Amino acid sequence: MYHIALCDDEPWELDKTESMLKCFSDMREGLELSIERFESADDLLRMVVENEYAPDILFMDIFMPGKLGIDAVKELRKMGNNCMAIFLTTSSDYALEAFSVDADQYLLKPVVEKELFRVLDRLLDKIQKKKKYLAFRIDNRLHRVALHDIVFFEAQKKCQHVYLADGASYILRLTMARIFDMLSNYPEFVKVGISYIVNLEHVDSLDSREIHMDNGGKIFLPRGSYHPLMEKYFNYYCDED
Repeated sequence: MYHIALCDDEPWELDKTESMLKCFSDMREGLELSIERFESADDLLRMVVENEYAPDILFMDIFMPGKLGIDAVKELRKMGNNCMAIFLTTSSDYALEAFSVDADQYLLKPVVEKELFRVLDRLLDKIQKKKKYLAFRIDNRLHRVALHDIVFFEAQKKCQHVYLADGASYILRLTMARIFDMLSNYPEFVKVGISYIVNLEHVDSLDSREIHMDNGGKIFLPRGSYHPLMEKYFNYYCDED
């Protein structure tokens, strides 16, 4: 069961989004969605505070009377709520600010059903990946490491280092080719030159010279790697084909 919150001050927009979600659920065998509707950001926040409501995915209109959707999500983040946020709006003016609160998608109205379905498939897959693990032999013991905890891999001579979100790092007796093969089904992991494999979900910012990871790590980009990396980054987060 996945819990979905819809927040929009226009009832007909709520009806439309809810209808698409029910159609999406009907088309995917075994998928169950619990949908809650809110006509203001304050109603949503009140539900979170008073009833400990914790949606898995939030569809949030940006322009609403009283409180902008982005401000509401900022408050949710301060409460420790890390639900996936999809902003729906008629304007792209707030796109960059939306991603500053860890938005997972920014969709312009009117939302096309096919586009919404593609986004939902990606986000639900992302939720499932948080429950997935890789097994590595570390210090002669087999360790299970959650995929979403991996920030990046770095090649150092004959060994590879894996850096985790909690600050831990380990030496792996595997080749980078073998590691990348293990991650081949996960598009968030991309090669950066010959020395790094980076988890895009942990990229805080990047420019033509370096990547800043959300664990404080810094990766200097080899020549010619910036534009291919930017393309992969935008394709992953903007869901382009």
